[in-house]
Amino acid sequence: MLEIDPDALIGRGLHRECYTHPDNRERCVKIVVAGDSNENLREARYYGLLARRDISWEMLTRFHGLVETNLGEGAVFDLVRDYDGDVSKTLAHYLGSEELTTANSKPLSSALAGLRVYLLENRVVTMTLKTKNILLQKTAENDAKLVIVDNVGNSDFIPLSNYSAVLARLKIERKWRRFEQSIRARHAGNKALPSLLAC
Repeated sequence: MLEIDPDALIGRGLHRECYTHPDNRERCVKIVVAGDSNENLREARYYGLLARRDISWEMLTRFHGLVETNLGEGAVFDLVRDYDGDVSKTLAHYLGSEELTTANSKPLSSALAGLRVYLLENRVVTMTLKTKNILLQKTAENDAKLVIVDNVGNSDFIPLSNYSAVLARLKIERKWRRFEQSIRARHAGNKALPSLLAC
């Protein structure tokens, strides 16, 4: 059993808490604390599908299996860190401040454009795209990419887009439009946004 230190908490979502892995600083452990306890299993199945398709993991954290911990069942994933070793911050963090958005406008703009291309090329379907579930990983002082860390998978009763490239593209494009709309609505006061979403 993996012993998780409660002080190793990195972040908290609606249903899960994320902790630094006690034995590997390059990984984290997500533990369900509310809602559907099958969330880890649903996600594991979808990641298995992606692994069988041999996708690129450049902008999606890789899943490393389920483990028993002292806090309950955990799902092990890559831990996203910046080039300086710090844990990467969410896209919401950078868009929540006009000063931060402006200071990082060039890497943010190219990272957003890159993420859309990545999703379409690898046919990665998400439940919803949310800025709090996407990290901006700084790969150099003035360079960055976005990495999706949560809410991956298909909630359709019959997930046809998992097996059809055409349906997957339509679903991804639809979710991307909603994603951009949600950014505009949530950060309406951020005057640096229009140039980012022009990509």
